[in-house]
Amino acid sequence: METAVVNTDFKSQEYFINMGPQHPATHGVLRLLLTIDGEIIKKVDPDLGYIHRSIEKMCERDSYQQIVHLTDRMDYLSANINNEAVCLAVENALELEVTDRIKVIRTIVGELTRISSHCLWWGVMGMDVGALTTYFYGFRDREMINDIFEETCGARLTMNYNVPGGLMFDIHPNFVKRVKEFVAHFKTKIPEYDRLLSNNIIFQKRTKGVGVLTKEDAISFGVSGPVGRASGYSCDVRKYHPYSALDRVTFNEALRIEGDTYARYQVRIQELWESLSIIEQLIDNIPEGDYRVPTNAVIKLPKGEYYQKVETARGELGVYIISTGTKNPYRVKFRSPGFSNLSVLNHIAVGSKIADLVAIMATLDLVIPDIDR
Repeated sequence: METAVVNTDFKSQEYFINMGPQHPATHGVLRLLLTIDGEIIKKVDPDLGYIHRSIEKMCERDSYQQIVHLTDRMDYLSANINNEAVCLAVENALELEVTDRIKVIRTIVGELTRISSHCLWWGVMGMDVGALTTYFYGFRDREMINDIFEETCGARLTMNYNVPGGLMFDIHPNFVKRVKEFVAHFKTKIPEYDRLLSNNIIFQKRTKGVGVLTKEDAISFGVSGPVGRASGYSCDVRKYHPYSALDRVTFNEALRIEGDTYARYQVRIQELWESLSIIEQLIDNIPEGDYRVPTNAVIKLPKGEYYQKVETARGELGVYIISTGTKNPYRVKFRSPGFSNLSVLNHIAVGSKIADLVAIMATLDLVIPDIDR
C-alpha cells in the first residue's frame, strides 16, 4: 500500500481511491490507484503485483520442450497460441519443416482458442457494465470449444497440445464433426450477442466516445491486437507475418477508426466471424500425414538469436530466444500484448467518470499474468 502516497501533487478537491480487484484473480496483482475530483478521473496509476513472475528466468534452466508449457500460464485464455509461438521459434531455429497436417490443425485450434477467449471477454464485458446474462451466454458457447479441446488435447484450459516438431497427439476422430457442429451453432449466436448487447442503447451510450485512443497514440504506446485495430492501426500479425496455415486462407482484418470503447468491442465481435471463416476454409481439408515430425530427445538450438511473433486473442506475442548452443536457452524474453495495452490506460481514462473506467478496462481485455512482465 506504500504506493498510495507516491503522487502528492494534487489539489484540495482531489483525493485518492483504490479500485480493484474487480475479480478474484486480480487480487494482489492489479490495483488501480485513482486520483479523482468528484467522479472525474484525474490520473490512473496501475499497480502491478506478482503472479507468475520469473517465467523467463525459469526458461533458462529448462529444456526447449519444457518451456513451451510455461507459456500457457502467461495467458491461459490463449494457451494454444502461446505454445505455438515457442514451437515455431524452436522449429525455425532448427530449420525444421512440419507437415501440412500439423500446420492446418494448429491454425484451426488457434482460431478456436481465439473464439473461446473472445467469448469469455464478451461475457465479462457485459457483466462489468451490469448485464449478467452475457456471462452465461458467453460461457455456454465457450464450453463447446472446451469440450472439443478436452477430447483432443486432454485438457480444457492449459492444453500443452503443441510441441516442438508438431502436436502431442493427433486429433480425435470426432474433432472435425464437433468443430463443424460448433461453427453452425455459433453462427446463430453472434447475432444473439448483437441483439443482447451490441445494439443495446444503454450499452452504446456507455461505450461510444469513451476512452478514445488515436491511431498515432496506439502506435506510440506500442499497443497491438484489437486495441490497436480499433484505432485504425493495421497490425494483425496473421496478415503481415502469416504462420502455420494462415497463408492459405482469406480473411479480413477487423478495423475501426473511432478508437473508443465501442470500437474495441466491435473489432472483437467482427473477429469472431473472421475466425469462423478461417476454420470453415480448413476443416474439410485437413491433409493426411504425420502429426509430429522426428526431433532429437534433447533439442539444442544453433548458437544465435531467434524471434517469432504470433497474434494471440489480445495482440502480438513475441518470443525472443538467445541460444549458446546448449540444451537450455541462454536468455528468453516474451513480448506480451497485455502489458503494452495496459500502458494506455491513464492516457485514455483521464477526464472520464469512474464508471467509464470499468468499461474501458473491459475492452483492454487484460489477462493478469500477461501483464506480469
